Amino acid sequence: QVQLVESGGGLVQPGGSLRLSCAASGSIFSIYAMGWYRQAPGKQRELVASITDGGTSFHADSVKGRFTISRDNAKNTVYLQMNSLKPEDTAVYRCHAQRIVTGTAILDGLQGQGTQVTVSS
Repeated sequence: QVQLVESGGGLVQPGGSLRLSCAASGSIFSIYAMGWYRQAPGKQRELVASITDGGTSFHADSVKGRFTISRDNAKNTVYLQMNSLKPEDTAVYRCHAQRIVTGTAILDGLQGQGTQVTVSS
């Protein structure tokens, strides 16, 4: 069974940094685009960043210059380096995979359980 497992969230002071990781487990042949969404209480879900299997990335204006998405295809893992964190970055961050191809199935829109990021002094 294929799963996306996030790690790296936590509590950090404003101006600090965190690195989120999302690893896809299971017998995987390939993964298309991967990305990170976030949702704060009372707010709509926001696409923070995404990256194709070829390495082309997108970052939302709200995080551009502070966050960087990357991936290691050999490890089926996507990362989100978050620097200069602000209180408004506080949210649950959830990993997303556009499409995962295994030996027996094609899975679209798989998401992880989410990891809490809290920016507070």
